[in-house]
Amino acid sequence: MEFVDTHCHVQSVDLTTGERSTRDMWAQTDLTGDQVVAGAVTNGVTRMICVGCDQLDSETSIKFVQGRDNCWASIGIHPHEAARHTDKLEAFAALTGQPKVVAIGECGLDYFYEHSPRELQAKVLQFQLKLAVKTGLPVIFHVREAFDDFWPIFDSFPTGSIKGVLHSFTDSPNNLQEAVKRGLYIGVNGIATFVRHDEQLDMYKSIPAAHLLLETDAPFLTPVPFRGKINEPKQIKTVAEFLAKLRGEPLEGLAQTTTSNARALFDI
Repeated sequence: MEFVDTHCHVQSVDLTTGERSTRDMWAQTDLTGDQVVAGAVTNGVTRMICVGCDQLDSETSIKFVQGRDNCWASIGIHPHEAARHTDKLEAFAALTGQPKVVAIGECGLDYFYEHSPRELQAKVLQFQLKLAVKTGLPVIFHVREAFDDFWPIFDSFPTGSIKGVLHSFTDSPNNLQEAVKRGLYIGVNGIATFVRHDEQLDMYKSIPAAHLLLETDAPFLTPVPFRGKINEPKQIKTVAEFLAKLRGEPLEGLAQTTTSNARALFDI
């Protein structure tokens, strides 16, 4: 079986610079980047997308994936980082021309923490969406408690001009339907293995197979039964096994479908 981790942050392994919270997580292990990638491949994860959260982190991601046949980069400005990057957007845009950049994001709106003012989050999101339309790259979206503002921004662009995935989706069945209606993919990670509400489990069951993607968000969101340990891309199989059982589907079929979806979206 073959799996794709469509969202991880392994570019920060064993580094002393770059996005701090991710580095601090990886610093709890003795792993190297090569060991993390090798562990993933051993467990059937043949492709990984290393996702940037600000300019430096995106540059780190680009550097990390060079010479690693199993890895590609996504460049993004996370909504938490919007306030720090409003005067650096053109420099960020230049990164789209770098080798092995296959997506823009993660980007979006986050009203749960609101580390950046909402108006700046919207400004930086709109810039990245314009960049996506210009380049034809798919978008990795981070949207948390902000769909009422997100959908109007998304819909301000021509229908069909933006393709992408709602990363780490945990929202309502209604917003799932809105996403599918717009042709977006749904990224599911280890959160699915430890949610407690039947409505949320029913939502995971109802994601159309043609819109389903797997991710880890490593080093975060470790799935059951490995809670308390640092997450790695190799745990994609754990997420897949849980989803296959939940949805009453063969694991092999789910692996094949999600891998095909990922390769189609990101052209990898």
